[in-house]
Amino acid sequence: MSALPTLPDSAERAYIDQAIANSNGRPGALLSILEAVQDHHPHKYLPPEALRYVAQKLDIPLSRIYSFATFYALFNLQPQGDNTVCICRGTACHTRNSRSLLESLRLELGLGLNDDEEAGDADKLALTTKDGKFTVRTVACFGQCALAPVVEVNHRICGHVNERTLQRAVRALERESE
Repeated sequence: MSALPTLPDSAERAYIDQAIANSNGRPGALLSILEAVQDHHPHKYLPPEALRYVAQKLDIPLSRIYSFATFYALFNLQPQGDNTVCICRGTACHTRNSRSLLESLRLELGLGLNDDEEAGDADKLALTTKDGKFTVRTVACFGQCALAPVVEVNHRICGHVNERTLQRAVRALERESE
């Protein structure tokens, strides 16, 4: 016997209902709704029960909701850390050593360098520290190639980043959270 799918609690359902009311019928409504739901969640992600509820309320197949959530790099399907560091893996950033930035950051935060994770393309990597303080992500391109290598730290774009400046930024975030 399979378990029934869980629904968000009543407060979460009310928030989702309001997000739908605010956006429904507008161009890009689904994107706006999913963004609002994710931003509202304390761990900045889209829980499966919230996605099921949105699909039900909009009368859209759940598969379509998931196709949006997985296509756009903005959306997270796993809980995120308190701080997010996102490293660009686009061509310009790659040629200016973004891979070494990623490797040094993973080592500094204790995320390791597992061969099985590195076997695929690193364009979609997302790892969260065990304490939940940091999530390290990669994206295919920020579109800021003149600033390569580019790193986004808590939604702030940083250009011409090197290992030392990235380490300083992470340590500053660690001090802020103490």
